[in-house]
Amino acid sequence: MPTCPSCGRENADDARFCSACGTALTTSTPMQEQRKVVTILFCDLVGSTALGESTDPEALRARMRRYFEDLRAILERHGGTVEKFVGDAVMAVFGIPTAHEDDALRAVRAADEMRAAVAEHGLEARIGVNSGEVVVGGESGTLVTGDPVNVAARLEQAAAPGDVLLGPATRLLVRDAVRLAPLEPLVLKGKSERVEAYRLVEVLADAAPVTRRLETPLVGRERERRRLWRDYEDAVADRACRLFTLLGPAGIGKSRLVADFLERVGDEADVLRGRCLPYGEGITYWPLVEILAAIGIAPETIVASTPEETRVTFRRLLEARATERPQVVVVDDLQWAEPVFVDLVEHLADLSRNAPIFLLCVARTELLEARPDWGGGKLNATSLFLEPLRAEECDQLIAHLVPDATLDPELRERITAASDGYPLYVEEMLAMVREHGAHEVTVPPTIQALLQARIDSLGGDVRVVLERGAVEGEVFHRATVAELVPDASRPDLEAHLSSLIRKELIRPERSLIPGEDAYRFRHLLIRDAAYGAMSKELRAQLHERLAAWLEDTDLKPAFELDEILGYHLEQSVTLRAELGRAGRVEEELAARAGSRLIAAGKGALGRADLHAGASLLQRGVDLLPAGDSARLDALVDLAQTHQRRGALERTDALLRATITEARAAGDERSEGRARLAFNSLVTRVDPNSSVEDRLSKAVEIAASFERSGALAYLARAHADIGMCRFMLGHAAEGEADLRKAAELAREVGDRGLEREVLNTRLRPIAWGPTPAAEGVAYSEMLVESEITNVADKAHALQVRCLCAALQGDVDEVRRSSSRAWALIEEFGLNLQRAVYSMDVGFAHVLADDLDEAERVLRLGHEFLLEIGDTGSRCTVDGLLADALVRQGRYDEAAAVAAESRAIAGVDDLDAQPRWRTALARVHSARGEHGEAEALAREAVALVEPIDLLVKVTAFDALGEVLARAGKPEEAADAVERALALHEQKGNVVSAERSRAVLDELRTAKPS
Repeated sequence: MPTCPSCGRENADDARFCSACGTALTTSTPMQEQRKVVTILFCDLVGSTALGESTDPEALRARMRRYFEDLRAILERHGGTVEKFVGDAVMAVFGIPTAHEDDALRAVRAADEMRAAVAEHGLEARIGVNSGEVVVGGESGTLVTGDPVNVAARLEQAAAPGDVLLGPATRLLVRDAVRLAPLEPLVLKGKSERVEAYRLVEVLADAAPVTRRLETPLVGRERERRRLWRDYEDAVADRACRLFTLLGPAGIGKSRLVADFLERVGDEADVLRGRCLPYGEGITYWPLVEILAAIGIAPETIVASTPEETRVTFRRLLEARATERPQVVVVDDLQWAEPVFVDLVEHLADLSRNAPIFLLCVARTELLEARPDWGGGKLNATSLFLEPLRAEECDQLIAHLVPDATLDPELRERITAASDGYPLYVEEMLAMVREHGAHEVTVPPTIQALLQARIDSLGGDVRVVLERGAVEGEVFHRATVAELVPDASRPDLEAHLSSLIRKELIRPERSLIPGEDAYRFRHLLIRDAAYGAMSKELRAQLHERLAAWLEDTDLKPAFELDEILGYHLEQSVTLRAELGRAGRVEEELAARAGSRLIAAGKGALGRADLHAGASLLQRGVDLLPAGDSARLDALVDLAQTHQRRGALERTDALLRATITEARAAGDERSEGRARLAFNSLVTRVDPNSSVEDRLSKAVEIAASFERSGALAYLARAHADIGMCRFMLGHAAEGEADLRKAAELAREVGDRGLEREVLNTRLRPIAWGPTPAAEGVAYSEMLVESEITNVADKAHALQVRCLCAALQGDVDEVRRSSSRAWALIEEFGLNLQRAVYSMDVGFAHVLADDLDEAERVLRLGHEFLLEIGDTGSRCTVDGLLADALVRQGRYDEAAAVAAESRAIAGVDDLDAQPRWRTALARVHSARGEHGEAEALAREAVALVEPIDLLVKVTAFDALGEVLARAGKPEEAADAVERALALHEQKGNVVSAERSRAVLDELRTAKPS
């Protein structure tokens, strides 16, 4: 229903003139539906019913007309849009059609004036003011829709006669320009929780809504300081007028730099300062009036009848004052100046002579839109654009603002990243943390207002280009924008992009699509503001459209296509869900999004990016319905990713849930794969678990896969069987199973699975009977292979280190271990630390570097203890106990061996003999030969049927304890067995030691 602009009467939709006063009704195209933060004002008369009873109807109508006219004039003077007059109430919105950064303050000022105006009519009113995100425009005919509107109305109803109540968001936006009285949180109709409310006491004249902390030490602007000061010194030394323009977006730190400069100027010059206002009456010469008032000169003596006279008169005044002292004239916010005043500043710069006058103009880049040639052609003019602070400079700023170092380091990093080098953003985010105790970085309302106003100032087509770029992301491409903009905007696309670059909203960027121009938003928050301004309905359509175009076009990103497509489809699904959409179209979109994200997740795992892989897989499975085979398969991948990151409890819960879901869906293949993964986990965390039982189950599952012809699943089963046989001491058999798994993976074309199996083969190759030389060759092949990722290469380098130690190459031990650790640290390969400690720790034992061996093994012990992995820790502890024995630290070795004993599985044929050999050597060193021999023989009995490296350790230990017990012949027999095994493995270092021991034992034998 169109509202009369004169009397506020609502009329029929097809009315051309107001039915109440006859005013012509204008019709216009409805504003495109947008989301934006606005400030809503409700005002309602108090006691209007009683007034109607005591007043003649005609007199009442005339009185109310004057009342509404006055209120409308106040609201519109402050930039508000009157949505409707209903009865004796009025609703107005600040921020439409164009947002301003001070919309909230404009609304509060209007409310304060309205309260006074109502009183002058001999009436009283209640007023409520609230800010928040609403939906604007569209076909409904209603200006704004959203909860903030309801809260504003409820605040008005809760206000006492003559009071203005502000909501919490409005308070944040105007906090330094008003005096408020906080009220007890209000119970408002329709709100589940109490709402903060504040009574307006006073609006402070000429106060900024948020006061900048100009006393904070200046950070990261030394070059700009020098340049500003040099120009000022030139003006003084040359007795000339210099024009210096400091440019930059809001929040970049212009005011702080000016404050530093003025502090440095001190008393050596007169500082005259005026600011341009964004709106108001009689503001053309407002900065000049402020300057004149500050030096005690009546404005009317300077502001003459014509602009030309005013310019000349003021210039002569400055020149006269400059004969005695330099004059520094600071003009703030020149971008808001009326053209006549900008002409005055240019007149001063062009025509002032023989007078040290320094004109310092502070402006946003919008100034260059109105005056593209600003400062051009002037020899005495300098323009300086402020760039954002660097990350380390932001960190310094935070240290100044939070000097007691109470800020959480992670939160500090997030603020630094989110601020993107804008000092104001840092200050406001810290203010949010101080006020609300927040642990997450949120965009303060003050920053939202700045960004929204900046975007609203753009022309229609230019804004559309910015919004369409925001759909792609922080970095976007010309081709994608061309696909998403309306047909009418496409011919001028290059001009619009150039305009956005000039406005410092975007900048050229390296392209991800070959042959295409790319751009990056100057600030991620600008992207977020442009994106958030579009309706969710439009965003959902654009994301889907962009995904479809990327799938069909030859212009594709150079990498990560699955992730990009998955993201856009996921966004479309999410937005539709938020709008209550649920149907076949949404299900199909979710399936496409889920499959793309899962593919991207598997790709990330192939690169050993476990964090990204877990995130992408989780997003993918969340989009697919329960029981879906692709979802179940991805859930197992996700669980194993958590396991590799050391999150074993999370892995356990996820695998149990996956088994249940697969069973309910009747998906035997997925259930079998989940059970394989679960059984593998159990042997890592449950000391009472049985590897024999795990092997039996794996064989059973493999048979079911073979019957159904599921070769990829069968490959995984053979890989698990191979690991079980290796863990049971049959390394050669285990390696054969792993070779078969790799062949099956290659046959079905699953390169990811093939890579995993090739990696797993390193375990039996390193710790089984495979000669060290073959281990070196296999390790080097994996390091150089194109199929392997950084985790595989780290693992291969560890095994290369161990094999080098067996061959006596100490330099290679150090080189390979350092390279492996560097990869583990750089890429956060958590679970790799445990395997590293085994391989590299034992390598240092062989190299007789016992201090380094102990350090590495203790790192593994601590990590495995932290994550609750007993399956690997029992072996690490056995190795650590051995390293301590070799150092003569027998009590410590006994304690660590006892830890290994307590957690080793009953059929763990590496850990069980290993803790026995360590403890046997402790007893032997203490002269407790009976206990030592018994433990050593137990160890030998355990290792007789196996082919692991621990077998030679057991015979070495038996030989040692028998020799100490005075049984050289039996000792020699044990050492001969050990020597044969050393030679089979290619362990030249230990073989040489065994030969030396044999020589001593044979010498000690009776003749």
